[in-house]
Amino acid sequence: MRKLASLILFLIILSNSFGQSKDSALQISHLTGDFYVYKTFHDYKGSLISANAMYLVTQKGVILFDAPWDKTQFQPLLDIIKAKHNKEVIMCFATHSHDDRAGALGIYRKKGIKTYTIKLTDQILKKESKERAEFIIPNDTVFTVGNHTFQVYYPGKGHAPDNIVVWFDKEKLLYGGCFVKSAAAKDLGYLGDADVKEWEKSIKRVQTKFKNPIYIITGHEDWADIESLKHTLKMVQKYNTVQTSGKK
Repeated sequence: MRKLASLILFLIILSNSFGQSKDSALQISHLTGDFYVYKTFHDYKGSLISANAMYLVTQKGVILFDAPWDKTQFQPLLDIIKAKHNKEVIMCFATHSHDDRAGALGIYRKKGIKTYTIKLTDQILKKESKERAEFIIPNDTVFTVGNHTFQVYYPGKGHAPDNIVVWFDKEKLLYGGCFVKSAAAKDLGYLGDADVKEWEKSIKRVQTKFKNPIYIITGHEDWADIESLKHTLKMVQKYNTVQTSGKK
């Protein structure tokens, strides 16, 4: 049943794409209701890697959850949103301090968009002399913007020490960012700032707090398979088992 649901979701995504080619630098797909997932690309160690992010159209304006990884798409994204929805982007949340999430904070802040991170992300950005958000939010905060309500939650360390997730209870939608690996992922990817031991505990906190998601948006690769969070947990557990065995 889950495989069938994933297939149906994938077909919906294809049918609702904005007529962009697979080679477009910015690819936007309609997810459900007022939610859209967009993908940009970045050259990482000689390979072109995709990054997923999301935006939500509300009565008050549009909210970004993470910015494009590709700096050349910072402005085109705003332009496309304005042209398609006739609304301005009013808020931007960065789900952790890495460039594929927080890289546009300075630019968007200068454009008058309200930018947000948790305190830990702000501390990391400050330490690294990078552009920071205008607003610092608590680790567990509920926002209501126009006709939508969502919860920003810090589950603990994982892919990064400061990774947060966003939960939309009405839609049962979990925006995981890089905290959640794609169900197609073969490994945990970049672990330079990760705490894999804590990641396992953090995933279990998310599973306990936000039950039965219908949609899970991952930070990279395919996101249509909602087994992604469980798959991430299995990879984390396997990694930790190998690490523990190696110390014996």
